Amino acid sequence: MGEERMQLPHRLTLTDRRQLTVSGVTEVVSFDENTVALRTSLGLLTVHGQGLQLKNLSLEGGQVAVEGTIAAFVY
Repeated sequence: MGEERMQLPHRLTLTDRRQLTVSGVTEVVSFDENTVALRTSLGLLTVHGQGLQLKNLSLEGGQVAVEGTIAAFVY
């Protein structure tokens, strides 16, 4: 019998290009003030911008908030 992985629901909410809330995060791969890389239940998500900071980090619940000037996000 194979193992089934429970997939966390994945959602992005961007407010005024200043705050990005992401659910379904399984790992913070890397972060600095210009780039945040997050592993999500639907793949690697890279956020680009300026003055980026991680806020409200809760990997147990799969929630991460990124604040700063958000220029782009790419899977």
